Amino acid sequence: MYTGETITREELCRTFDHSNLKAYADEAAFRKLCEEAKENHCAMVAINSGPTALCHKLLEGTDIHVGAAISFPLGQTTIEEKVHETQEAIRNGADEIDYVLNVGEVKNGNYNYIRKEMEAIVGVCRNEHVISKVIFEICYLTEEEIIQIAKIAKEVKPDFVKTSTGFGTGGATVEAVKLMKQTVGDEIKVKAAGGIRSWADCKAMLDAGAERIGTSSTLKILEEFDAERKKEN
Repeated sequence: MYTGETITREELCRTFDHSNLKAYADEAAFRKLCEEAKENHCAMVAINSGPTALCHKLLEGTDIHVGAAISFPLGQTTIEEKVHETQEAIRNGADEIDYVLNVGEVKNGNYNYIRKEMEAIVGVCRNEHVISKVIFEICYLTEEEIIQIAKIAKEVKPDFVKTSTGFGTGGATVEAVKLMKQTVGDEIKVKAAGGIRSWADCKAMLDAGAERIGTSSTLKILEEFDAERKKEN
């Protein structure tokens, strides 16, 4: 796990899930996204599930993953629909799946549903050797709800728990990243996403325990990182 003080530029790039999840993103936007990811050797491009096949083709021959967002951004589809979308995305070349859990069922206190949903989607990913991430959407959750979901994740074992979609009323917070990491322990990683637009934001999330950063501001963050390191030297 990296800290903001010690991380190298190459290591920083490998924490980025370089994102374009906008409704109006067209083919040119995805070509640009993938080219930027290749130029900076990001970990992944984060997209909605529709353009998965296109991005898979654009990144062919690289080790940069295609990450498909499932039931994005609201999470208000059935388990069966989420499973089907996950399977379709994997068939189209997704290497990673970021799914939005059903926040409404969390608010209902229906943690059995949350467990069933997580087991279903993580199970598909595990069978297909694809990385799984569970999006909590922390802006709508209490601290206790975050802990309860993280405890379920600790047992079900997705690869990552993730703070936010970036489309809610708030994004990642240092406090939530620390709480999630403290609860899931070392076997599960934390992805911080939503509102991370500067190197200062990014550094704070890494220092809190995040190992992936979801952002559409990758280039700006790298520019600020480079400027800071140049000043230090």
